[in-house]
Amino acid sequence: MNTSSAPHHAQRLLEVSGLAASHEPVDAVLVSLFLEEHYRLGGRLERLATEKDDTFRLRTDAGDHLVKVSPPDEAEEVVDLQTAAMRFLERTAPQLPVQRVKLTVGGDDNVTIRLNDGRTRVLRVFDFVEGPVLAQANPATERLAEAGEMLGLIDVALRTFTHPADRRDLAWDIRHFHQLAELVEHTPVPEHRQSAREVFRLFGETVVPRLSDLETQVIHGDFSPYNVVVDPGSEEHFVTGVIDFGDTVRSAVIFDPAVPMANLLGRTPEQPWRDACAFVAGYQRKRPIRASEIPLLPVAALARLTLRALITNWRAERTPERREYLLDHAKDDWINVEHSLAVSLDDVVTHLREARDGHS
Repeated sequence: MNTSSAPHHAQRLLEVSGLAASHEPVDAVLVSLFLEEHYRLGGRLERLATEKDDTFRLRTDAGDHLVKVSPPDEAEEVVDLQTAAMRFLERTAPQLPVQRVKLTVGGDDNVTIRLNDGRTRVLRVFDFVEGPVLAQANPATERLAEAGEMLGLIDVALRTFTHPADRRDLAWDIRHFHQLAELVEHTPVPEHRQSAREVFRLFGETVVPRLSDLETQVIHGDFSPYNVVVDPGSEEHFVTGVIDFGDTVRSAVIFDPAVPMANLLGRTPEQPWRDACAFVAGYQRKRPIRASEIPLLPVAALARLTLRALITNWRAERTPERREYLLDHAKDDWINVEHSLAVSLDDVVTHLREARDGHS
């Protein structure tokens, strides 16, 4: 089986999403020079593992910062979309713990680095949000509901946000899931291919016919347990930070909670949907989902989990320097897809509806 290249129809989506290019690490010394010149910041840079950009923790005597350098194939207007969404939330909903963007000494949101080959990369500095991420916290269901409330509040706040680049194509956007079906043939395990085909069938029958009439707006796009910082000991404020707006896009509203649902599927193997439903129950306290769209939500969650498994295996072969990071984040995906498919989705929908009716 040839896994060195993506299927023809999937290739464009993967390329425009920055997932097809091999990674070229930026020189940390160069980053330090830019930080000193444009931010008057000096300290110790620690490289952090991330999906596609270069990310560092900058330790200084006055406090820590997060430094991100965009991939060379990510358009500057897409980086601006991410920053603009964070700035919008800072202005319109300052009470939400969204990570803040630090200005340069000249008052700019970022610095452009021009490479020797003429391509550009964008450097940005953010506040560093201390604390464990949700993935490390092993939270109870009510704490998961509180995390769901936070995403609901963010989506409420983003309702009126617009940006010239917000309609970009993004492979991680669940609305494109059916366009990536050919990736199934690049999955080596027959049982995994069978599970994936079942999810594509469900998506094609349930979601695709509704894509044009779903409620849409700009969404966070990746409210995963790795992008939510929490304080497990706090009774009042469980979520203390929301980070990484790299997948911000205009899409169906239900696709935003579908992402954390996908990440929570199978966390309790005997009840694979329990934690995902707990999260959505909290989300709907702040941002109720249309009754007609609730039956699509479990399928969208399965689609996102399947998508991650498909793309992760493909990318791990193309970018060996990211292989460990990628596979670690998706190591249980196929098992969780299988367990979740074994449950009646009608029962899941009934549970989601009861949660909605209880808070509508």
